[in-house]
Amino acid sequence: MSVSATQVKELRERTGAGMMECKKALEVTGGDVQLAVEELRKTGRAKADKKAGRVAAEGIVLIQASSDGKQAMMIEVNSETDFVARDDNFLRFVDAVATTALQAKAKEVSALSASSLAGHGNTTVEEARQALVAKVGENIHVRRLAFVDIAHTIGTYLHSNRIGVLVELDVNNPELAKDIAMHIAACKPVVVAPEDVPHDIVEKEREIYLAQAAGSGKPQDIIEKMVNGRLKKFLDEVSLLGQPFVKDPNMTVAALLSKNRAKVVAFVRFEVGEGIEKETENFVEAVMSQVQGS
Repeated sequence: MSVSATQVKELRERTGAGMMECKKALEVTGGDVQLAVEELRKTGRAKADKKAGRVAAEGIVLIQASSDGKQAMMIEVNSETDFVARDDNFLRFVDAVATTALQAKAKEVSALSASSLAGHGNTTVEEARQALVAKVGENIHVRRLAFVDIAHTIGTYLHSNRIGVLVELDVNNPELAKDIAMHIAACKPVVVAPEDVPHDIVEKEREIYLAQAAGSGKPQDIIEKMVNGRLKKFLDEVSLLGQPFVKDPNMTVAALLSKNRAKVVAFVRFEVGEGIEKETENFVEAVMSQVQGS
C-alpha cells in the first residue's frame, strides 16, 4: 500500500526513527501509526540486542541535585564513540535518565531500567535506551549511578561531563564541599582515610617494599624504617586526608578539614570508561575490510 508523507512525518515525530524505517514500518502495518510505533519498538529491541555485546567505553557523567541541595544523583551512561556522546539525542536521554533516577531515589541501575522515563509517558528507561540504540546505531549502556541523601552538605563537581564527584560533609559548608569535590576529581583518592585502605592491600605493598629493600645490605631495623616510610607515603597518596590540597599544596586535606571543623563522611568519583577495556582497531585494516565486504 502507499504511505503518505504526513503519516511518515507523524511517526518520525512520535518515535525519532529514520524516515525509511518509518516508511517501512507503516507499510508492514498497513498504515496504522500506532501499530507502526510498536513495530519500530520491536525492531529497535532487536537492533539493541545485536549491539549489546559491543564495547561502550565513551559517554558522559551527569549530576543532578534536588532544589534544597540535600539529595544528589550521579550517573554514567556509555556509548561506543565520543561522537555519539555529543549527540543531542544521547544528551537528552542521559538528562532524562538522571531526572528519573533522582525522582525515584534509585540505588541500582537494574531497578531504574523498569521506571518510566521522565517526560516520555509510559516509555521505560530500557525501552527508550533500545530506541536510542536503533536510532544512533551504537550500543548505549546505563552503567552505574550513585544517590546521596544527607542532612548537611553535598559537594558536587563535574569536569567536562567526563569526571563527576559527590562528597558528603558532616557540616553545612557548601564552599568547602565544592573545593573537596574538585580536589577528589583532580587527585583521584581511593579512600577517605589511610586506615580505610584494605588490610590485604597494605600487606601486599609492605611485602613489595621489603623485597625491594632486602638487597640493600642495610641493617634490619633501618630496612623496617625505610619500609614504614614508604608505606606511609603510599597510604597518604591513595587517601583523601593524606593528600596535599590541590588549591594549596602546603596544606593537606586533613588540615583543611580540621581548620573548618569538618569531616568527610564519604565520597563517590566516576570517570567515563574507567575499568572498561577498550577495543583498539587498525584503521587501515578496518577500511580494507569494508572495501572487500562491499
